[in-house]
Amino acid sequence: MTPTTLRIALAQIAPRLGQLEANLDRHLELLEAARAQGAGLVVFPELGLTGYLLQDLAAEVALRLDDPRLGRLVAATGDLSAVVSFVEESADHRIFIAAALVEDGRIVHVHRKCYLPTYGLFDERRFFAAGDAIRAVPSGLGVGVGLAICEDFWHLAVPALLALDGAQLLINVSSSPGRDLAASHEVGLGTAASWRTLMRTYAQLTTSFVVYCNRVGVDESISFWGGSEVIAPSGTPVFSAPFYDEGLYGVEIDLADVRRERIALPLLRDERPELVVRELERIIAERAGLAVDATGEVGPEGVDLHAGLGPFGGVRAAARVEGRGR
Repeated sequence: MTPTTLRIALAQIAPRLGQLEANLDRHLELLEAARAQGAGLVVFPELGLTGYLLQDLAAEVALRLDDPRLGRLVAATGDLSAVVSFVEESADHRIFIAAALVEDGRIVHVHRKCYLPTYGLFDERRFFAAGDAIRAVPSGLGVGVGLAICEDFWHLAVPALLALDGAQLLINVSSSPGRDLAASHEVGLGTAASWRTLMRTYAQLTTSFVVYCNRVGVDESISFWGGSEVIAPSGTPVFSAPFYDEGLYGVEIDLADVRRERIALPLLRDERPELVVRELERIIAERAGLAVDATGEVGPEGVDLHAGLGPFGGVRAAARVEGRGR
C-alpha cells in the first residue's frame, strides 16, 4: 500500500523588503534544511521572495515565470514539492501577487491572488492586478492541491471552489499583520483568533487539510504575527506555530484522514453546485439591473414591495410566492 503520511515544513520567515536576492538565498537554505528533515512539502509565506509592503517597488522585483532567478529556486526543489510566493509580471506587463506550486524542478501551477484588499491599512489594488482563476491541481503528493493567498480566504467561495474542483489539501500563504492585541481574545490577538476560526471552519466544511503559512518580521512599521497552522479535515488543529518567531516547523499528517472524514461526513458529495450557479445567476442579474433586486425596497410594515415580481416585473411562480417564510 502506498504510504499516506506527509511531512510538511512551514517556513515561517521574515523576508527582507525588496531584497530579492537575499530572500532567494534564504529560500534555498530552507529547502535544503527541509529536505534534511525529511519533508515532502515546503510552504513559504505570501511574497516570501520580496517582502509585503512593496508599493512602488513591486515592478522592480517582479519576475516573469521564465526568469533565471526563479529558475534557480525551481531547480532546487528536486524531489520536493514547494509553494513559493513572489511578484509575477505577465506577458502584457500586469503585476500580480502570485504563489506557485513547484515540484520535481518545474512549476506545476501558479495562482494569482484574486481578492486584493483596499480597507484598513491595505492598498493592494493600487499596485497589483487581480487574478481571475481559482483552480485545484493534481500533485506529486498524491492529492489535489488548492492554492490561495491571504485575503482570498476571507471570501468563502474560494475554499469551496477549490475543494469542489478536487483539492484535498488547501494551502493559504499569508502576510497577515498583527492587529487588535487584546486579552479578551483566547489567544490574545484578534487577528489570530479570526484566522483560526476561518481555518477550522473551512477544514471541517470542505473535509480537507488546511495549511496556513504566515510570515513574521516587520515591513516599515507593520508587524506580522506568524502563527502558521495545519488543520485536519475534522477541523481539529494538528499544529500551531508560535507567534512572531521565525522558524522552519515540521508537521506530519496522514492524508488518509481525508478519505475517512469524507466517507463519514459526505458534505462535498451532497453539495449542489447547479443550485448555487442558478441562484448566483439570479443575483447577478438583480445587481446588474436586469431583474428586480430581492434585497431592495421594503414596505413600511416590513412587506417586500417586490414579492411576487419576476425578473422583469412579471409575477413569479406561485410556488415561489407560497414558499416564502419557510
